Amino acid sequence: MALNLNRTPMKEQEPKVRAHNFEEVALGYTPEEAILEASRCLNCKRPLCVGGCPVNVKIPAFIHEVAQGNFEEAYNIINEDSSLPAICGRVCPQENQCEGVCVLEKRGAPIAIGRLERFIADWAMENGIKGNTEIVSNGHKVAVIGAGPAGLTCAGDLARMGYDVTIFEALHSPGGVLVYGIPEFRLPKEDVVLKEVEKVKDLGVKIETDVVAGRAVSIPELIYDEGYEAVSLGTGAGLPKFMGIPGELANGVLSANEYLTRNNLMHAYDNGETPIIHGKKTVVIGGGNVAMDAARTALRLGSDVDIVYRRSMEELPARAEEVHHAQEEGINFELLTNPVEILEDENGWVRGIRCIRMELGEPDESGRRRPIPIEGSEFDIDCDTVIMSLGTSPNPLIPSTTEGLDANKWECIVADENGKTSLDGVYAGGDAVTGAATVILAMGAGKKAAAAIDEYIMGPKQTDV
Repeated sequence: MALNLNRTPMKEQEPKVRAHNFEEVALGYTPEEAILEASRCLNCKRPLCVGGCPVNVKIPAFIHEVAQGNFEEAYNIINEDSSLPAICGRVCPQENQCEGVCVLEKRGAPIAIGRLERFIADWAMENGIKGNTEIVSNGHKVAVIGAGPAGLTCAGDLARMGYDVTIFEALHSPGGVLVYGIPEFRLPKEDVVLKEVEKVKDLGVKIETDVVAGRAVSIPELIYDEGYEAVSLGTGAGLPKFMGIPGELANGVLSANEYLTRNNLMHAYDNGETPIIHGKKTVVIGGGNVAMDAARTALRLGSDVDIVYRRSMEELPARAEEVHHAQEEGINFELLTNPVEILEDENGWVRGIRCIRMELGEPDESGRRRPIPIEGSEFDIDCDTVIMSLGTSPNPLIPSTTEGLDANKWECIVADENGKTSLDGVYAGGDAVTGAATVILAMGAGKKAAAAIDEYIMGPKQTDV
């Protein structure tokens, strides 16, 4: 049979329809489509895709089972390594990871690994398949701070090893960036995120919400007073950055973090208890995935939207799929453009933004060509809302309230490759260590922390000589 170099397409809502609702854009594979796509896999003897996955899912093995129609076995294989497959299948940048190193990438289109992972995870939820939840207790107790992807993954892995695990979460709902940051149209909360959280709880993990570590409870208290033998920190990076330009304190200027939190976690889009500004014209500053999320959210709330980014389309850091979806939905991109001032009206509200055109010079330390202002090219964009999406950094609360816990100048907790910090028995991973990154990288860090904690408490694993 001839090799099929074209991946099986996935159905999506039409752009003109989805631009006015918060329902999921991508509609997923049918069983027949999943089997067809899985049948393209070559089952390489040296599968590069596994090494390209930060949690090392046994990709060829699960895809082989999909191709045979053995969906439950495919789920069991994924579940050995990933606690959140329905989430990863939707939001992981597979094109830069597992799919990016697929051998078919050079000959046509890589296997749609993310789409197949999503299909299997969704199928398992629809059919009540939860994997192995029979846990044998080892009598040891571990605390995890933060119920985002790093914390959930660490807690899930530790629970499977037999640990008594409690997660302490600052917000009123577990999930971290999965619930407050990523919009409903990319990652449904009730149907996906909270069901994945329930799977972790089915392993025996306890989650206490509304607990701010560093205020309500400290790390020393957990260890010395509560009897936890180790603590894992997965507190994320939720502190927004701003540009420091004139007018930035005007009414109508928001961080993308606040904007998305109000909309996602607090249901402002659905007339929730926490209101959100519905601008007639919104400018989003930035070019990452969060900028795309904020822009597409503002569009669905009835605003015309411009994305202002200081480099060209080639340097845009957002996923190509998200940029494509934004363009399809009618969002305008002002590229090679940098804001220099927020313009205010007489009442202190945003009335526009002053920008300057840029050109690309030599590459900077990031490897991307440095944007240089073009003298005399200033122009104004009329708008009533500005959303800053310039990245986030970790909240300094825990390092500042925990004596002996080292952090760097960006307030990131200092930890080695296995998550070990400067404090004995305290481990950290995800955005709290690296700064804002991806969900799957945080999950990978959570897995490493779990393995390191197990070795710390139980000692090194014995290997056959």
